[in-house]
Formats: sequence, structure tokens, C-alpha cells
Amino acid sequence: MSKAKLLESRHRMKELLNAHFADLGEAAGDPSRKVAWCTSVGPAELLHTFGFEIYHPENHGAMLGATRTANDYIPKANAVGYSPEICSYLTSDVGAFLAGKTCLTAAYGLTEVPKPDILVYNTNQCRDVKDWFAFYARHFDVPLVGIDSPVQVGEVTDELVHSVVPQYKALVAELERVSGRPFDGDRLAEVMEVSARTSELWGQVLATMQHRPSPMTFFDTTIHMAPAVVLRGKPEANDYYELLLAELNDRIAKGFSAVDDERYRIYWDGMPVWGRLRELADFFQEAKASIVVSTYCNSWVFDAFDPKNPFESMSRAFLELFISRSDQAKERIVAELCEEFSVDGIIYHDAKTCPHNSNTRYGLPQRVKKQTGLPFTIIYGDLNDLRCFSDEQAKTNIEAFLEQLEAKAR
Repeated sequence: MSKAKLLESRHRMKELLNAHFADLGEAAGDPSRKVAWCTSVGPAELLHTFGFEIYHPENHGAMLGATRTANDYIPKANAVGYSPEICSYLTSDVGAFLAGKTCLTAAYGLTEVPKPDILVYNTNQCRDVKDWFAFYARHFDVPLVGIDSPVQVGEVTDELVHSVVPQYKALVAELERVSGRPFDGDRLAEVMEVSARTSELWGQVLATMQHRPSPMTFFDTTIHMAPAVVLRGKPEANDYYELLLAELNDRIAKGFSAVDDERYRIYWDGMPVWGRLRELADFFQEAKASIVVSTYCNSWVFDAFDPKNPFESMSRAFLELFISRSDQAKERIVAELCEEFSVDGIIYHDAKTCPHNSNTRYGLPQRVKKQTGLPFTIIYGDLNDLRCFSDEQAKTNIEAFLEQLEAKAR
């Protein structure tokens, strides 16, 4: 059976992540240093300005899913009142904490998650992140602050941006108090410049998949997006993406195909099935189908970042997040991406515990098909809870979908 082809750059990424988590562990044990927990699409740039070391619980949640340990811990969170219907990142992470376990031990040698001095959320993803962080704020008795963001955002207007900016500015006083440092506007501009470059490079990395054949696939991007999430705002993230981009451009120059004899090009909508990444990657490799674009991995491309207008551009960038947009805006974005990446069809993942990033429940796939003519299929599963995912059913659906693409191509 054909196997997915790994990128050489992964070795450097592993070194960077090892250093990042080692530093987090040291910071958590040093009273002179401060640790902030931040949602993955939250104001990390502002936190870096005050010298916080940043930890992203969503990254931990994804690791629990990828290591297939999430189902060991979800019931422990359910037992203290967290519904099986809510985000399985939340329930697996909280459950692991209640069990006194963390996948950071095996991966990076940390015996526990780094204790926060403050927790900072942005509900542009969903309300769950606020409730998730509230659990830890109560447990550790530390401040919880954040952005309560608009949802179902259509056009991101200047008026909407300016209505949210005061929330970002309101964070400053508490960040000053906890960090013991005064706000430095010049430092924020510097961090924003670094993040803007990270975003630009990550966008260029993803854009290489417009090439036919694609030099990598969605399954690669779910792994290599890690620096754009956990290291955003740090120069080493940019160094990494320059390395990765060079490797991908070299693949293109040599005619390398991530999927042997690439026949189908597919858009993936929604969350990954973290506990089945390897199996699905191998399955699509065998089927000669390349997943070349996803709005999930595009979530860390912030075109609006502008060091000259940090608060306004931060507000705009986070309002433009795909997951928080209206269906009309999503339909337009999906159609544009399908055209840009020469897509043959769309796979929608309906994730049981992630309704906010499952775009199958109100007729969007049918409307996109009417607009683009592209076939689609829906697989039912979850980001972490593998009890919601059937390997056989998913593969049967995808095989039928690929047969449909083959018939259309004749």
C-alpha cells in the first residue's frame, strides 16, 4: 500500500517545538517569568508584548486526539458536568487534567501543563473556549480576560472593526498588572511585524498546493501549521517557514508529487479527524486523491495584520476568521478557494462536538454545489472523540465520492 510522503523540514520543526515546550516548562517554574494561556486565534501578539510565555490548550487538545488518548479522558470531564455534546478538545483536555495526565510528558518531557498566570480567550472560534478557560481560572485562581467576538460575520466593515477594538485595548491594564510591565506600543508593532511575516509565509506555503501536482497535502499542513499557532510572534517561526517553503519549491521544480499520479484534487471543509490522520493520508494516497486546500489550515493566514495599526488590524484579522463568518461569506470563500486550487470536489467533515466548524447542517454544501457545480460528500465524525467516527462508513462514503469524480471526468 502507498504511504504518505513526509517532508524533511519536519525534523527542524520538531527541534523548535522541543525548545518551545522546554522553555515553557522552565518559565512555569520561575517566579520571575509569566505564563499566559491563549486561544489559538487569540491576541498572542499582545501577550508577547508584555513578555509572557504562551501556552495554547487547543494544541494540547489536538495532541490528545492525534495520540488517540482523548477517549480515555473525555468521560472524566463528563463526570464533573461537561456534556458529551460540547467540544471534545475541551472535554479531553479537562479530563486529562483531572486525571493528572498530559501528552506533553511523552512528547516534550513536561510532567504537567505549565501553570498559567493569566488566561486570555477570543470567542471568534466558539463560546466553548471561554468556558474551557474558565475551568482553569477557577482551579488556579488566576484572572480570565478576553474578547467576546461577534459571530455570523458577513462583511468585515470598518464600523464592526472599531466596535471590537476597545475590547483589545481594555486587556492592556490587566496584562500590565499581571506581567509587571508597562505597555510598549513600539514593542507591539515589532511583534505584529513578525506575525505578519509568519502569516505571509504560511500563506505562501499553502499556496504551493495550487501547483499540479501538489507538493504536499492537507495532512501535511495539519502538522506543519504548528509553528503558525504556537510560535506566532517569534522570529523562529519565520525561519522555519522559509525553510519549508524552500523545500516545497524544490519539490515543485523537480516535478515531485505528494500523491503518486495525482488524479483528483479535493477541498476539505471542517476539522481534521486527529486520531485518523495517518490512516486517512494513506487512504487518499492509495486512491490518487490529493487534498489540496482547507479553510481549517487557512485560519492562521492573517492578511490584515499591520504593524502601523496594531489594534485595528488585529481586530480585523480575527474578525475575518472563517469559522466566525456568515454562511453567505463562507460560500463565497469556499467557491473562491475551489477555483484557485483547481478542485474537483469537496469533502465536508461534520464533527459531532464542533458545530461551529461543521458547515453541513444548514444547506451550505448544496448551495455551494449549485454555485460551483462541484460534487461533494459528507463524512460524520469528530475532531477527538473517535466513538463518533466509523472508519468503514467514512471510507465507503469517500470511495463512492471518488467514483463520482471519476465518472464526471470521463
